[in-house]
Amino acid sequence: MSVGLSQERLDAKAKVTGRCRFTADLTLPGIRIAKYLHSTIAHGKVTSIDTSEALALPGVEGVFTFADIPKVPFATAGHAFNLDPAARDKEDRLLLTEHVRYHGDEIAVVVAVDGLTASKALKKIKVTYEEYPALLNHEQALDDTARELHDGSGNRVGEHSYQCGDVPAALASADAILKGQFQTQMVQHCHMENHVAWAYMDDTDHIVVMSSTQIPHICRRIVSQALDIPMSTVQVIKPAIGGGFGNKQDVVLEPMVAFLTKQLGGIPVMLELTREECLTSTRIRHPFRVNIECAVNNDGTLKALAMDVSSNTGGYASHGHSIAKAAGSKVVPLYPNAAISYQAITHYSNLPSAGAMRGYGSPQIVFAVESIMEEAARKLGMDSIDFRLKNVAQTGDTNPLTGKVIESAGIRECLHKGREQFLWDQKKQDHSRFNSACKTGNIRRGLGVACFSYGSGTYPASVEIAGARMILNQDGRVTVQIGATEIGQGSDTVIAQMAAEKLGIPVSAIRVVSTQDTDTTPFDPGSFASRQTYVVCQAVAEAGDLLRQRILEHASCMLEIAVDQLTVSEDAVIDTSDNVLLSLKDLALDAYYHKTRGQQLTAEVSRKVTTNAYSYGCTLVEVEIDIALCQLTILAIRNIHDSGKIINPDLAAGQVYGGVGMGISGALSEELLADPETGWIYNNNLLDYKIATMMDSPDISCDFVETHEPTAAFGNKSLGEPPLLSVAPAIRNAILDATGVAMNQLPMSPKALFTAFRAAELI
Repeated sequence: MSVGLSQERLDAKAKVTGRCRFTADLTLPGIRIAKYLHSTIAHGKVTSIDTSEALALPGVEGVFTFADIPKVPFATAGHAFNLDPAARDKEDRLLLTEHVRYHGDEIAVVVAVDGLTASKALKKIKVTYEEYPALLNHEQALDDTARELHDGSGNRVGEHSYQCGDVPAALASADAILKGQFQTQMVQHCHMENHVAWAYMDDTDHIVVMSSTQIPHICRRIVSQALDIPMSTVQVIKPAIGGGFGNKQDVVLEPMVAFLTKQLGGIPVMLELTREECLTSTRIRHPFRVNIECAVNNDGTLKALAMDVSSNTGGYASHGHSIAKAAGSKVVPLYPNAAISYQAITHYSNLPSAGAMRGYGSPQIVFAVESIMEEAARKLGMDSIDFRLKNVAQTGDTNPLTGKVIESAGIRECLHKGREQFLWDQKKQDHSRFNSACKTGNIRRGLGVACFSYGSGTYPASVEIAGARMILNQDGRVTVQIGATEIGQGSDTVIAQMAAEKLGIPVSAIRVVSTQDTDTTPFDPGSFASRQTYVVCQAVAEAGDLLRQRILEHASCMLEIAVDQLTVSEDAVIDTSDNVLLSLKDLALDAYYHKTRGQQLTAEVSRKVTTNAYSYGCTLVEVEIDIALCQLTILAIRNIHDSGKIINPDLAAGQVYGGVGMGISGALSEELLADPETGWIYNNNLLDYKIATMMDSPDISCDFVETHEPTAAFGNKSLGEPPLLSVAPAIRNAILDATGVAMNQLPMSPKALFTAFRAAELI
C-alpha cells in the first residue's frame, strides 16, 4: 500500500543538494539578456520615445517599442480555452503599450549581450508622457466622467449575480440582521523564484520557450495567439519551478521572449524579472470591498446571507471577473441551508494588474462571511463554534447553487475535533478570568474561529482534463509522464504514490518526469484551483489499471497461466498463493526483446472530469494583545481540514503549515501600497513590503478529518489552497474577543490596531 503513507518527496534530495535545475540554470551559450522599460506614471499616454542613444550603445542588439510589436490583443489568464467566445478571458493586452495603465507598465524592451549593458541602455531611452488622473478605486473607475482604460469597457470587466432561496423574505422574517463592510488589500505572491523565461528557434519556423510557468500547454496557445503564428510552431518546456501561488498561472514573459528571438534571427533571449519588477509588474491579489448582510433567528439559525462585492482588477483584466465569480460560488457549500444572494462587479483601475493568487477570491469572501458570522454569534450570545455547528453543511445536503448533492462534508467533525484539541471551552473560561483581572491593564487574550469551503478544480466553469502516460522500462521500473505541473506543492510525489498503489509496485520503482514539454507531454491545463490530486487521480488510476492489466497479460503469455490467477506485488508477478513466478525486470526484457511475442508495455489515458468535490475546514487561534503597544502575539493556531483521503500525511501537513503562514502574513502585515493621488507604488521591495519571516511565525499545528469522497479515484479532495482561507477571519475574531474591537479591513497591522483602538478609546 502506498496511498495514505508519508513518502519522502521525490525531488527532496535534488533540491537540498542543488542538483535540481530551474529555468535560469538551463540557458544556452551566447544567450542575450532582455530588460523592460517600465512606465514611471500610473495613467497616461506616451507622447514620444527616443531610443537612438540606447541603440547606439555597444552590445545592444535591439530596442523595441509599442510601435514595433504585433497589434494582436491577447488574454494572459491561465484558463483552458473556452469554445464559447462570450466566456473567454478579456483580450486586452499587447506585448508593449503606449497607453499606460499602471505604474510599471511595459512600454519598451532592450536586448543586449549582458544584463549590465541592457540596464545602461534603458537609462538612455527618453520618454515623455501625457499624464491623466489616476483611477484607483471603485468610485473613481466607475464615475460617469472617468476616462476609459480600455476602449468600450466603461472600466467594467464583468458583473453577475445569483440568488439561492428567498433572501428578501428571510431578511424580513429574521429575528436579527447584521450588516458590515469589509475591505481586503493588495498583496503579492512573493514566490522564491522570480519570473523568468527564455526562448530560441531551432528551425526557421519553430520557437522553443523555456519558462517557469504553471501552465505550459495554455502558455503555448497564448504565445501563438500573441504572435499570430500556428500553435504547433511553439514548444513550451517547464523545468523545476521555485514557487508560483497563482502568479505563474498567467502568461507574463513568454510571448515577449518568443517575439524577441523571432525578431533577432532565432538567437536565445532571456527575460528575468527582479524582485522589484515582480512586486509591481506581474500580478497581485484582487482587493475586494464586500458589503454583507446576515439574517439570523434567536435559536441560532442562519436565515440569509446577502453579499455585494466590488473587485479591483487593476490596469488589465488578467483573470478578471472569474475571481469574483469563483469566490461567490465556493462559499455556498459552507452554509447551504441559508438563503444566499451574491452580486459582484469587477472593474479596471490604475493599480497593478491583479490575477490568480492562492485561494482565487475565497480569502476575500471568507474574511467577510466569517467575520459577520462572528458578529451574529455574539449578537445572539452563542458560542462561536456552537453557532457554526448549527448551520454548516453535512453530507447529503444539496448545494443550492448547483443542485448537486454534497457527497462528503466533514466540517462538523472538524469543528468538534478543533474544539477538543484546542481546549476551546477551557481557554474561554481562562481568558474570561484573565481579562477580568487585567481590565485596567494593557494585556488581553482572545479566541477566534473561522470556517471555509472550497472546490477541487474548475468544473463546471471550465473543462477539466488530465493526461497520464506510463511506460514499463527494461529494468522493470515504471516511468510516469503527466501534464499536471509540479510547482513545489509535492504533486509529483502523490502521483507516484497513486501509480504505485494501482500497479502494485513500490514508490521507489516509479519515476515521475517532472519536466513538462508541450511537444511530448500529455495534455493538461496546468497547476491551479487545487485541482492536481483530484483531477489527475482519475487519469493516473485508469492508466495504472491499464498498464497493470497489460503486464499481467504478458505474464500470462509467458507463464501459460490464466490472468486471473496472477497479480503484481513489489517487483514481481505472483500467483494466488503469493509464490513469486517472475520478476518485472525479466518480464520487461521479454516484452521488449522476445523475437515474436510482446511489445513495449505502455498505457496512456486522457480523462475529462465532470465533478467537483468540496473540501472543508476551520482555523482556531488564540491571541494575546498589548493594547498600549498595539502588538498582537499568536499564542496558538490550529487548522483542521476535511480533504477526503489524505494521500501523504507529511506532505499534507506541509501544505497546511505553508498556507497558514501565508494567511498570517496576509492578515497582519502584507500590503502593497499605492499613492492615493498618483497610483505610484511605494514599497515594491522586500524591505518595505512586510512579508512575515520565520521570526514572525508562531508554532502552527494541524489535523485532518478523513472523509471519503466517492467522485475521486482515491477518495481525496483539494488541499493546496484551503489552509490560508480561514486564517485572517479567525485572527480578526480573536482580536474582537480580546478587545471588543472589530477589525474589518486588512491588514490588521500595528498601525491599523492603533487607529482602531484609539477610535474605541482604548488608548
